[in-house]
Amino acid sequence: MTSPYPEITLVRHGETEWSATGKHTGRSDIPLTAKGEDAARKLGERLQDKTFSAIWSSPSSRARRTAELAGFATAEVRPDLAEWDYGAYEGLKTREILVERPGWSLFRDGCPDGESVIQAGARADRVVAALREAGGNILLFSSSHFLRTLTARWLGLPASQGALFVLDTASVSVLGYEHDMSEPVVRRWNRT
Repeated sequence: MTSPYPEITLVRHGETEWSATGKHTGRSDIPLTAKGEDAARKLGERLQDKTFSAIWSSPSSRARRTAELAGFATAEVRPDLAEWDYGAYEGLKTREILVERPGWSLFRDGCPDGESVIQAGARADRVVAALREAGGNILLFSSSHFLRTLTARWLGLPASQGALFVLDTASVSVLGYEHDMSEPVVRRWNRT
């Protein structure tokens, strides 16, 4: 069923070498793998029947390339859509971080020399405000942890609750409203 209210379509970028191996990829500019490029092209087929009033992308080349291959090369780059800044944990796998810092959780502890949950949540709040101000159906290309944070804030949850939402590469999710625009909801999640 199509909603009479605006919908926000979230697309996580296609696979990169680091996403395939579980390395935290924040500000490093890692290109899509061949598999990631193929999945990005297929996203275009999945999104071709939808109409968007705006298309926004993270500044990362992986998000911009996903948008381009999906047929949305005109995506407007929005710096606030960047993935979390992992600081000292950039390029590390969670299990490697846990050896050094047992019990660590990104959505609780943030990253040394990178972003805190509060900082990532503040960026997500700016995006949510811009989405609501823009109105209309909007398509976003970004990365997993930021889109999860954005989803939590869309719903009015603390940014830390982004931990509850898992996203696969080249997945499509939709945020929207239920009975009216005072009831933000997740309409579809992590479709690959």
